Amino acid sequence: MPRAAVAEAFQRWRAANPTPTTELEYGNGFQLLVAVVLSAQSTDTGVNLATRRLFPVAPDAAAMATLGEAGIAEHIKTIGLYRNKAKNVAMLSRMLLERHAGEVPDKREALEALPGVGRKTANVVLNTLFRQPTMAVDTHIFRVANRMGLAPGKDVVEVEKALLRRVPKEFLLDAHHWLILHGRYVCTARKPLCGQCIVRDLCEYRDKTD
Repeated sequence: MPRAAVAEAFQRWRAANPTPTTELEYGNGFQLLVAVVLSAQSTDTGVNLATRRLFPVAPDAAAMATLGEAGIAEHIKTIGLYRNKAKNVAMLSRMLLERHAGEVPDKREALEALPGVGRKTANVVLNTLFRQPTMAVDTHIFRVANRMGLAPGKDVVEVEKALLRRVPKEFLLDAHHWLILHGRYVCTARKPLCGQCIVRDLCEYRDKTD
């Protein structure tokens, strides 16, 4: 896509949804971090159902560490890979207490040093919590960027770097959310809803649906 078309696409997404945000439910930075860790290979809806049980009894790192791996697992057993996720959440809670006084760090290196936190999770936290212009490329964004010709790449890191280059600065803080929502509800994996797409005329996908 030409840069002018990229800018126009984001202008339309912003006009339709001026203040996009994550669909994960959270009450503080720690809860956002935990929710994103739990969301790996799970839906936001499923994670929200689990955290509505978990966060009232463990709202911060200290309470989560006290709850422990078994207690966490009991509250999140409805989501996939819950045993491993419970282990990671218990460990990252203790590490936050030991290294960061229970607070979520605002540096990528510190975030990625936490159990269960990879590049994508760190990018979500840096963007959503600290409002840094990062791009967390999940399966939705990877698909949209390649399908539309917005920022093609062979892997998620390549797409991330391409998006950071090609998305105009005025849209960078919210681009991550617009792209995820577009991929989740319009540019879906099996059959994109091109007839409902507000950027259809800008998109370079050849097999558009009605």
